Amino acid sequence: MTLSTESTHSSSPGGPGGQPSKPSPGGASAPGPVRRNAPGLALAVVGLGLAEGVHALVPAVPMLTASVVLGVVAAHVPGVHSFVRGRGRAGLTTAGKRLMRGGIVLLGLKLSIGDVLGLGWATVTMVLCVVLATFFGTWWLGRKMGLPGDQPLLIATGYSICGASAISAVSGALGKDEDDEQLAADVATSVALVTLCGTLAIAVLPLLHHPLGLNDLQFGRWVGAGVHDVGQVVATAQTAGPTALGEAVMVKLIRVAMLAPLVAGVAMAHRRRRAHEEAGGKEALGTRRPAIVPLFVIGFLAMTALRSTGVLPAGVLDAADTAQQLLLAMALFGLGSAVHLPSLARSGAKTAALGLASWVVVAGVSYAGVLLTT
Repeated sequence: MTLSTESTHSSSPGGPGGQPSKPSPGGASAPGPVRRNAPGLALAVVGLGLAEGVHALVPAVPMLTASVVLGVVAAHVPGVHSFVRGRGRAGLTTAGKRLMRGGIVLLGLKLSIGDVLGLGWATVTMVLCVVLATFFGTWWLGRKMGLPGDQPLLIATGYSICGASAISAVSGALGKDEDDEQLAADVATSVALVTLCGTLAIAVLPLLHHPLGLNDLQFGRWVGAGVHDVGQVVATAQTAGPTALGEAVMVKLIRVAMLAPLVAGVAMAHRRRRAHEEAGGKEALGTRRPAIVPLFVIGFLAMTALRSTGVLPAGVLDAADTAQQLLLAMALFGLGSAVHLPSLARSGAKTAALGLASWVVVAGVSYAGVLLTT
């Protein structure tokens, strides 16, 4: 039974069902959702502004990457970290979950069915193979290495699809309680790892452009198939010019399109596992059965279908792109603020090893795929 957060005027010391009610400070009524989330959301807005400033000063650093890093910094700066882990926690958690899902829905407007078909089935098949090899290879290796909780699944998702956005999307399909601390820790660790490797790619991959014998088109497709976040793809590919950038973005958006079936597959797998546990008499406390297709994934597909009709004017698409960037930046700041570096350091060796191995897999498979299809 879930206790209501609404205040009561009863003088009885017990809550519904005889359970004690949580006392409110000073005897005041519990704050509503707006007041509870406002401090953390306000800090996320400040983080958004700072991330925009960093990107303006150093264009090579994507705004979304800066948002994650600033969130991590805020969680450890004296005088701020107590607010982040106290009054601001509710709003920052809301940003990391709710705003992220809104950004993912709007991300669907970047993709159209015509764009995908325009690249040809060979390229689409290549991207699908990269996603599958990276996802299942990373997941299997993470489980073999004994990484805790849902980290193997979340890291595999981030590396194979679209970084922190995919991690957040899959975490929402696991059917777990919104306040699950272990899941929050796993998400924060996975986001930190995939952001670090994606940021390193911005510096490392351009150095390999010519030594690997890639022309601009091939380099763009390699970046699009092998780098995690959309912003990191843009920052990496633009070093080779407009041809590489255009190819990179299109290939990357095909990977983004894989998010919908992946999330649906994870949700269905967890529904089957939950049904099996319930049939075996195992209790699943603190969990809920996830939807077969989460609502935000339906929204993502709906936006892609809408974009494919061609009825949306350029101004609307530009506005949606801006809104999507703002929502994702605030969400990533919220996710970054949940990272606890001492805890990350304690499990850092295995996590870093998995991240490095996954990075090698996605870069190697995508490189081979590009050479075979161009």
